Amino acid sequence: MTSTTDRFAPPSSSGEAAPSRPRLDGQRITMLGLGLMGRPMAINLARAGADLAVWNRSPATTTEVAAATGARAASSPAEAAAGAGIVVLCVTDTAAVESVLFGTDGVATARPAPRVVVDMGTTDPLVTPDIGRRLTQACGASLVDAPVSGGTRGAEAATLSIMAGADDAAFEAALPVLEVLGSRITRIGGPGAGQVAKAANQVVVGVVIQAVAEALALAEAAGVDPARVREAMIGGFADGTILRQHGERMVIGNLTPGGKCRIHLKDMVQATRLGDANGLAMPASALVRDAFARLVDQGRGELDHSALHLLLTDTFRASGDDVAAR
Repeated sequence: MTSTTDRFAPPSSSGEAAPSRPRLDGQRITMLGLGLMGRPMAINLARAGADLAVWNRSPATTTEVAAATGARAASSPAEAAAGAGIVVLCVTDTAAVESVLFGTDGVATARPAPRVVVDMGTTDPLVTPDIGRRLTQACGASLVDAPVSGGTRGAEAATLSIMAGADDAAFEAALPVLEVLGSRITRIGGPGAGQVAKAANQVVVGVVIQAVAEALALAEAAGVDPARVREAMIGGFADGTILRQHGERMVIGNLTPGGKCRIHLKDMVQATRLGDANGLAMPASALVRDAFARLVDQGRGELDHSALHLLLTDTFRASGDDVAAR
């Protein structure tokens, strides 16, 4: 079964009010991982009335978010998950998911065990189905892979696009929580399908960031104001969220991360591995993967992924300096 709900989309341009979101009053929910995405997710769950427990690898962050939301601060994933109906997980990578679920004091050791674990990070789609099987074997919980798109802005505004893979019962159990966190929830298919969709999403995002970077760098290299070129492109066929948001970042030099280069590198590696596993060559994705790898090697991994343009501007600006010096 596949399904999509966008009942909680922002108000339309006509001024029509968006329907109210569901309430989670008194429901025991756990949020594990309180980084750029997990922190605003925890805030939105608390606002919806959840009886919330939180945990983060950094105890200071756990304490801070608990104080801000009124949640219970837990010292381990198992403590946070014990007795919860739904556990929401948003951590950095596949290794972190496995550690939080199956490590010492991991979710799989919680008693009573949760009914459903929702992985909202970007986890390796080749590994996710096995993680779900292991979780069910270890404690009886079902896994919903529900990665998101929309960045920190979407997490804060609860307008994330959520791509879910799960069996029927687990998806229905998780849906009220997903509807608190996002404005568009799409059931892609069975377990693991959500992570396949997110890999496809990250391919599009990465390749389009590269295209915008090349376009604006081309303008600058040719002696034309890239800000004016970007302005001219808005409203035409080249328009889109990445041109508007990431193009602006490139023009003004704001590389404070929404999505980090090192994280997008991980995503592109996972996507191209998935392609390799299915006999699919992905030349544009490989180019962008390698570009992110160069940024990380240069110590720029913590910058926003719009920093792809630096690889281009560094080159022609250095060439210009050489010419001027001669």
